[in-house]
Amino acid sequence: MSQSPYKEVEVTGDKSSDVVWHNASVSLEDRSKKNGHKPAVLWFTGLSGSGKSTVANAVDRMLYELNCKTYVLDGDNVRHGLNGDLSFSDADRVENIRRIGEVSKLFVDAGLIVTTAFISPFQQDRDMVRQQLEPGQFIEVFIDTPIEVCEQRDPKGLYKKARSGEIKNFTGIDSTYEAPNEAEIQVLTADKGIEACAMQVIEYLITNNYISKD
Repeated sequence: MSQSPYKEVEVTGDKSSDVVWHNASVSLEDRSKKNGHKPAVLWFTGLSGSGKSTVANAVDRMLYELNCKTYVLDGDNVRHGLNGDLSFSDADRVENIRRIGEVSKLFVDAGLIVTTAFISPFQQDRDMVRQQLEPGQFIEVFIDTPIEVCEQRDPKGLYKKARSGEIKNFTGIDSTYEAPNEAEIQVLTADKGIEACAMQVIEYLITNNYISKD
């Protein structure tokens, strides 16, 4: 058997000591200037059925029509691929958010406005993602919908399964959801329609100079 041409590397923890960060030839400032807006993560958090994905996609459409460079990372979609190996245990929920935080950071570095729609039930995990980014790059959007309303909507029938015991560790039923302490944007979906909810986010971005009306 031939010997591998690659040398063995010393591993410290989970990372190789030979891994070095390489700076890009195109800066974040260059990308932001060309895109015509500031990059950021719009981190949508809320209970299942609260309207996270619906509002996030409505916001993305509005941003697209304003010629912004964007992408949506949806919780279910990501679990089909990148995080397909993770369960819904508390430990795997933490790892789910850690990975998404890293992916979001790459999108921001590319100069995009990336929208994430995850339950992300733990404040500590959302704070972890915030700390990975520069000040102002993480915008927490709390989709504040009472659990009674979420359960009435129950678009996937998940609450019914959770109540019957078919689903374990379901957020809001037998697993904790920690509402944001100081979210930049709080959206009350029970009181207004999808377009109005999305416009609230757009207005925040305009007011705080992330994007332009033109």
